[in-house]
Amino acid sequence: MIRPAKPQDASRIAEIIITNYRVNFYPFFRNDEFYFSELNVVDMAAEYSKGSEELLNTYVYEDNGVIKGIIRVNGTEVVKLYVEPQFQSGGIGAELLQFAVESFGADNLWALEYNSRGIAFYERHGFQLTGEKMIEDEWVPLVKLARNKQE
Repeated sequence: MIRPAKPQDASRIAEIIITNYRVNFYPFFRNDEFYFSELNVVDMAAEYSKGSEELLNTYVYEDNGVIKGIIRVNGTEVVKLYVEPQFQSGGIGAELLQFAVESFGADNLWALEYNSRGIAFYERHGFQLTGEKMIEDEWVPLVKLARNKQE
């Protein structure tokens, strides 16, 4: 079931995001200080506290009382889409993405340039690389994907 995130989901949301950052992004950047000190559940959970913009735009995939994935949408942009690694490749990410497309007209997102698995996932679900790139936080290379190729 996909539902709006609630304040009591904040620590689970943070846990899923941080686990994915460490599993998927740490191997590229090898920044111990960031991934194992600055990046922590307590601080990120605070970002998803009651009344925060992050919480208001976040939806969770819950199954039998367990939150297995999250998606955050801002306008028509998918800002975050993460599934707990143990539950990946089971269709949860596809359901969350389809929910965003159908509910909000989600048609664009930025992905880590090195994340070939994530990019392939989005391409399988109708998104295409636009050729646009940007550097986030002075060292994170991102590529843009859109549902209809933007010129």
